[in-house]
Amino acid sequence: MPQFMLIGLCEPRDGTDQAAFDEWFVDQHIEDTTHCPNFIRGRVYKLAGPHLSIDTPSKYLSVYEVEADSYEEAERVLNEWQADPNAWEGRAHHMQTMNKYGEIPMAVRGSGWFELLGDYAGPANRG
Repeated sequence: MPQFMLIGLCEPRDGTDQAAFDEWFVDQHIEDTTHCPNFIRGRVYKLAGPHLSIDTPSKYLSVYEVEADSYEEAERVLNEWQADPNAWEGRAHHMQTMNKYGEIPMAVRGSGWFELLGDYAGPANRG
């Protein structure tokens, strides 16, 4: 089955929303989304430093590994699953946290589905 990555570039809404962003996005949203059918793994990264002199548009990167026949199917399943308030036992807590802040405490700088074309192991991962 084809594999895709859903990549998100995210930020707290402003400097005062860091705690809300950490609680809702880092501590809950990544796990919540990873419970979606076809999702293999979800990860979130914080920018540790620049690469060369290239501008980095976000300080946070979310990466979800997904198996699906197409990215359109993966998107449809994700949207249906996220709309279900009873999708999994942790959903209620996740929604309560969002309601506590009155809105989603993050800004999305970019997002998209990427299809796996190649997979190469580096020296640290070779048997």
